[in-house]
Amino acid sequence: MQSATDTLGAMTETFDVVVAGAGPVGLMLACELRLAGVDVLVVERLPEMDQTVKAGAVNVPTAEAFYRRGMLTQLTERHAARIAQFGAFRARTGQAEPGGQAKTGRMVVGHFAGIWLDSAAIDLDDPAFAELGPVDEAWFVSQQDVETILGDRAAELGVEVRRGAELTGFTDDGDCVTIWLGDTVVRAGWLVGCDGGRSLVRKLAGFDFPGVDPLITGHQAIVEMTGAEDLRPGWNATDTGIYTYGPMPGRFLTVEVDGPPADRDAPITAAELQASLRAVSGVPVEISAVRSATRFTDNTRQVTDYRRGRVLLAGDAAHVHSPFGGQGLNLGVGDAVNLGWKLAAVVAGWAPPGLLDTYTAERHPIGEWVLEWTRAQVAVMRPDPRSRAMRAVLAELLATGDGATAVYKKISGVLHRYDLGGGHDLVGAAAPDIELSDGTRLGEHCADGRAVLLDLADSPELRATAAPWAGRVRVVTAKPVRPRDLSALLVRPDGYVAWASDTGTDGLHHALSSWFGTAPASS
Repeated sequence: MQSATDTLGAMTETFDVVVAGAGPVGLMLACELRLAGVDVLVVERLPEMDQTVKAGAVNVPTAEAFYRRGMLTQLTERHAARIAQFGAFRARTGQAEPGGQAKTGRMVVGHFAGIWLDSAAIDLDDPAFAELGPVDEAWFVSQQDVETILGDRAAELGVEVRRGAELTGFTDDGDCVTIWLGDTVVRAGWLVGCDGGRSLVRKLAGFDFPGVDPLITGHQAIVEMTGAEDLRPGWNATDTGIYTYGPMPGRFLTVEVDGPPADRDAPITAAELQASLRAVSGVPVEISAVRSATRFTDNTRQVTDYRRGRVLLAGDAAHVHSPFGGQGLNLGVGDAVNLGWKLAAVVAGWAPPGLLDTYTAERHPIGEWVLEWTRAQVAVMRPDPRSRAMRAVLAELLATGDGATAVYKKISGVLHRYDLGGGHDLVGAAAPDIELSDGTRLGEHCADGRAVLLDLADSPELRATAAPWAGRVRVVTAKPVRPRDLSALLVRPDGYVAWASDTGTDGLHHALSSWFGTAPASS
């Protein structure tokens, strides 16, 4: 960071990138940028972390992203603590494990529109679940826990996170972005809005934000109340809506399908929460105190392009939807990991032409899928007879092995892939976490944020081809523990396969130059 005084006398600071928003998405992006040597500033209008009840789980791609950067232990520790907490709640309420199975691991969660998947029906031998690595005990992690882990990581990397600093305006002159933070003027090469569903960055930059207007009013809260013993734990469909109680004392969620709230920004009172829970559950609870509460709708919108000039968006700033299925946090982390290395390459000056454009091309379809699935869940949450008939049919399908497996593969994120063109079947998919004969796994070699070229055939030709890109691509030569036809694969910094071969090096030079630019002249 550099600073100077402009012609108006205001203090001006300069950074490579300014990230607006210090939630999980903004922090993850900042960590990725800093890992690549980018001078990044994170600004957040709130003076401290938002404790409002939000997402409660991470999916496979999120857990894998943390694993590749050496943060899996932190996730698993928090997962274990929450599982113990939820187990105590189930014991008090007599609630069975979701799906009826007393299991540990990722299979105990997963629902579609509040219809729990039967974990016993899920085919764990499906190829989509193969070689995920050690991420199976890191899913029940709250958004606040994720943010805490990333905050610690950002501090460790030397990221400046400025809380209580509200972005009030900016201009993009084509060469840089000038940003106003109160009396401070900041100039940056790039501005990334990670400032949530009501993103000021998105509004000021003029992004197109088409979508579907809301039909529901939802509440999620943690409260102190009496009469809760008559609430049924888990997800429940009633004649007036949907509610869930648990998996911790005082936590509930309600869905009323009689239109959006009259005032989305009004303070949430105990009386409002009590009326909603009573209306949907039919139980005369008495709420005496509100520890955390949020009001939500099924408003679903997505920007048409994640970039306008030198301004980019990630997370809820780029797409909004209902919270059903817990996809929002995970979708945003995926945005950050995809964007981070690409923007860093642009800042460093070695990005090949069009690299930054692949951010929208790759992430927009995944965001579009999430919006579609959240809309579909609302359709089967409605209490009218036709919707309830559809819900009953869907519940029967989800109780089958094929149905449960298909839906779980979607909501867990194991099917996420990018269209990177032809070639090997692995290209565009998340890299399998191959166990290597030297006692390591592929994911462990990704901690420094560089791409990894895994040489499983001990090929001098492969190593010679990759040598000019040594500063951008780490070559790892090792035999796989389990014999396989695969001889090599090139893994991008975000963990997705850019090139793979069962034999030889055909196409490797093209892949290296396409994703990692022209080889440095000094090489």
